Amino acid sequence: MSHSSAIGQQTKIGAPAPSIRHHASPAESTAQAQRVLETRLFYSRLGCMVAVVLILAGSGLDHFSYPDRVDEFMRLRWIAALITLGIWGLLNTQLGPRYVRSLSMVWLMVPQLMIAWMIHQTQGADSVYFAGMILALFAVGTVLPVTFVEGAVFGGATLSLYTLACSTHPNGLGDGASFLTHCQFILMAAMTAACCAWINERSRARLQSMKDDVLEKNTELQEINHTLAQIKGQLLEREKMASLGALSAGLMHELNTPVNYSMMAINMGLGMSAVRSDKMLTESLQDARAGMERIHGIVSDLRTFAYQTPSDDSAQPFVLEQAMRSAIRLASFDLRGVEVSVDMQGNTMVLGDQPALIGVFINLLSNAALAVKAAKRALPSVQLRCEWVGKRVRVSVRDNGAGIEKALIGRVFEPFFTTRGIGSGLGLGLSMSQAIVQRHRSELKVQSEPGAWTEFSFELDTP
Repeated sequence: MSHSSAIGQQTKIGAPAPSIRHHASPAESTAQAQRVLETRLFYSRLGCMVAVVLILAGSGLDHFSYPDRVDEFMRLRWIAALITLGIWGLLNTQLGPRYVRSLSMVWLMVPQLMIAWMIHQTQGADSVYFAGMILALFAVGTVLPVTFVEGAVFGGATLSLYTLACSTHPNGLGDGASFLTHCQFILMAAMTAACCAWINERSRARLQSMKDDVLEKNTELQEINHTLAQIKGQLLEREKMASLGALSAGLMHELNTPVNYSMMAINMGLGMSAVRSDKMLTESLQDARAGMERIHGIVSDLRTFAYQTPSDDSAQPFVLEQAMRSAIRLASFDLRGVEVSVDMQGNTMVLGDQPALIGVFINLLSNAALAVKAAKRALPSVQLRCEWVGKRVRVSVRDNGAGIEKALIGRVFEPFFTTRGIGSGLGLGLSMSQAIVQRHRSELKVQSEPGAWTEFSFELDTP
């Protein structure tokens, strides 16, 4: 169905757009926490694989430093690598997101436990493997997304393992010089790692805040652009209707006088005895009077529609059927060849802006007429129906056109959206109609069955 007819009433414009401030909803906070979790999970999985590679690559150090223990340490490295791979596997299951923090700390401690055992089995405080512990500390602090507390705990655990490995060595701590020197290096590395973790944590929080700000600004811009599109459409429509109103006023003034003279002459003619005696002349004058009455009705409808003064106090009681009949007459050009039926109780009084609602009816009727003609129905028809819903009146306009595709039905109220060809409309009709209906404390709703029918409906208050 085509939906792009312009109408002659709009919402109040000219006021500045409301200030929009985006606040994180619970759903957005959950999404943010999910993004943080996914980031940590990604780096933890990646870190596992890097740790496996480094654990196995360290066999070169075994070959040059302790060639007599290459096989023993290689077995130990494979055990550590397999444990780390097992944790990587868990991180890729449903348990991964839930226990990513705990699993990350576990696989981080696996290489440290392996190195501590190697220190214990080799030279104790004089072993060169303490450098591996320092390397792990720097990696945790600078690469992995751990918190300050986690970095500090990891550093403390590393220092404790080194102390335990050295103190349980057969030679003990030796003279203590190497042990204290290495402990100082490990402690400094642990402090550096914790500080780097704190800096990275703050940086990640700042980056996330910047992302949220960008998202917020984008949301604001989208809402502002949507508001500007509506205002632009309203300005175009108001300019067009101002010109139409001036033209209508001039036409009404020029038409009223000759119409009134013609009606007087016809009525005088019908009252003459010579005319009454001529049946054919009488029927001709009666047909002429009917035509003049139709012209008079159209002029009256134009007067109602052209002199619009939209304001917050424009709601007045009026007879709904009269407004519908006016809209049908004003849309009669589009409705040629279409059967229009009105199903409602007579003298139904509603409360609203009558000229604006006539504009809504004209738009809906014109769209319906175009839809049934495009569908090439054998009996094209449009039905206007009113029914009581509590203390309100529900108004619906249904056509037997081709319907609206499901992919498009959610967009019919967007400003400047149209399915017509270029030059056949601006796509403002339904968006403007929606604005008018919303001003009447209701919503313009659409239902459609593709290939069968389309119905637009809204509700109105009663006095």
